[in-house]
Amino acid sequence: MAENPRIVAIERATGRTWPDWLAFLESMDAARLDHTRIAEAVLPQLDGVIDSAGWWTQAVTAAYEQHIGRRLPGQRADGTFQTTVSRATGLGMRELMERWGAFAAGDPEVLGMLSGEPRLSGTERRLSWRARAADGSSILITSEPKKDGSSASLIATLAGLPSPEANQGAKATWASILERFLAS
Repeated sequence: MAENPRIVAIERATGRTWPDWLAFLESMDAARLDHTRIAEAVLPQLDGVIDSAGWWTQAVTAAYEQHIGRRLPGQRADGTFQTTVSRATGLGMRELMERWGAFAAGDPEVLGMLSGEPRLSGTERRLSWRARAADGSSILITSEPKKDGSSASLIATLAGLPSPEANQGAKATWASILERFLAS
């Protein structure tokens, strides 16, 4: 039975203990349900109760699927793996993304991973740099402001990885890339 290392965070954010979540999910025989159906049952429990209810719905659902052995930590509903690396900076959201774009355009390691040109998009809340990796996975670099708005974090999300080992390797590689970027 795989356990989600984020259960403590889930309990804190949702105001419900993990045993309470298990009792709720088991009362509806959630182990028979697919990911979408479980999430549809969890969302009304959180919507209007906490911030980012949709995000926490996915966290509860994934943790439950790990609990019943349906997926491993980092594994997505489609069977692939996803990992995230983030670093806080003293830069504003736009300046951070501009610097990232310039860094990535000249970094041989980043360029060597890409299959095609990255795409930029954004809203007032976040800016994104997306690319397809040569191995078929996806790379999403996001610049998001901290709550106080004074600076932003850079978040690298790697999705579509084929195995737990590839997931760990991607995490280590991107932690190194972000450290090199921040040192530049």
